[in-house]
Amino acid sequence: LLESELFGYEKGAFTGAAKRTAGKLESAEGGTVFLDEIGEMPPSLQAKLLRVVQERTVERVGGRVPVSLDFRLVCATNRNLDTLIGNGSFRDDLFYRISEVSIRVPPLRDRQGDSLLLAQFLLQQHSERFGKPTRGLAPDAIRAIQAYRWPGNVRELENRIKGAVIMAEGAVVTASDMGLEDPGDDPEYLNLRTARQRAEAQAVRQALAVAKGNLSRAAELLGVTRPTLYDLLGKHGIDAAQFGRHATQAPEAATATVEAAAPPGDIAGGGE
Repeated sequence: LLESELFGYEKGAFTGAAKRTAGKLESAEGGTVFLDEIGEMPPSLQAKLLRVVQERTVERVGGRVPVSLDFRLVCATNRNLDTLIGNGSFRDDLFYRISEVSIRVPPLRDRQGDSLLLAQFLLQQHSERFGKPTRGLAPDAIRAIQAYRWPGNVRELENRIKGAVIMAEGAVVTASDMGLEDPGDDPEYLNLRTARQRAEAQAVRQALAVAKGNLSRAAELLGVTRPTLYDLLGKHGIDAAQFGRHATQAPEAATATVEAAAPPGDIAGGGE
């Protein structure tokens, strides 16, 4: 089914194929195709996609005539493709073709400053969607959003906001409406040393993300020496390798990572 959706099919290629049908790749002529969760693609489809990327043509299911293609390919994954390549579940030749440009999007837990901005945006969006009065966030909700680790990443934040918009009865959305606990009375949350450590760890992660795992560059951004950066990595249990050029997010970080993009009229990784 996925193969016929992507590559199209000829009339009579299988039961129910009543007419020739273009696939998503062919239909995107001159535009962009976004393949989410590329790491979950079966090996047989990986091989066919590799041929499409290399040859810029596709053969529909049941067909033998190559069809020329011209589109931009953008892929995303929350899996570590290096690990998948190592265990043989993802083709290394396909990886190098689609990873011409890689962008790592850190999980929400490493972007605590973004969680509140996203929550406010989603609150307004879903209030309008469900015809509810636009509510604000109560102080306890703000504290909870900033303190929570968001293991389900942006999807979890959106679902909690959506549920709160539907169920909240007060003038503002509270932590309880979102199913979160207010950390305001937690001595650990209020402890200044703990707050500094959280901020320090977040700064290190952000510097590594900007530097794409380059330790010298990250140390320069942080204004510390490399030995000091090594100490900080050990102190906070941060693996710098996760921020390398081809690194992707851990499975619990559900935000998609853009793995490849090519200019208009080009296929990702496809030089002449």
